[in-house]
Amino acid sequence: MRRIGNTYDLTESQLIDGCIRGDRRAQRQLYDLYAKRMTALCMRYCGDYEVALDLMHDGFIKLFTRIESYSGQGVFEAWMRKIFVNTSLEYLRKNDALRESSDIEDVQIMAQEPSTIEQLSADEIMRLIQELPVGFRTVFNLYAIEGYSHAEIANLLQINESSSRSQFSRARAILRTKIIDLYK
Repeated sequence: MRRIGNTYDLTESQLIDGCIRGDRRAQRQLYDLYAKRMTALCMRYCGDYEVALDLMHDGFIKLFTRIESYSGQGVFEAWMRKIFVNTSLEYLRKNDALRESSDIEDVQIMAQEPSTIEQLSADEIMRLIQELPVGFRTVFNLYAIEGYSHAEIANLLQINESSSRSQFSRARAILRTKIIDLYK
């Protein structure tokens, strides 16, 4: 451990141990280390920056109260991400955002040139994802970005596995159309 100004530079293991002991400095360093990434994660689900900040703060409260349950197996950030994903999903369920249905019927699936997607910046792609209807966006994020299976998504969202597959497929089709429209 080496001291830098008023903070300490700790290893991840030392941070986790410090957080388990309730050490405020370790909690602050862990927060500073991951706050931006977890805010971006929450933003992908809720689509509103102020709500994402609230969800990020709620997620850290949960993380600090549950950190003793981290077994040390697997990557800590992956374990932590699940807390923030679940916090975001709880918000969406509480606000019935996942129950909203979209009347988007037959989205025309068009072929795209492989170079089209390469021309988009990460911010442009994230903006397009944010424009998806909430249910589609949630399934897309869980499957394509977080790596959950459709069975896991169905369990998390309390929907049928076929609904998860369908919403993901429709989300992809909408994104394809939006990307193609950008380059017309």
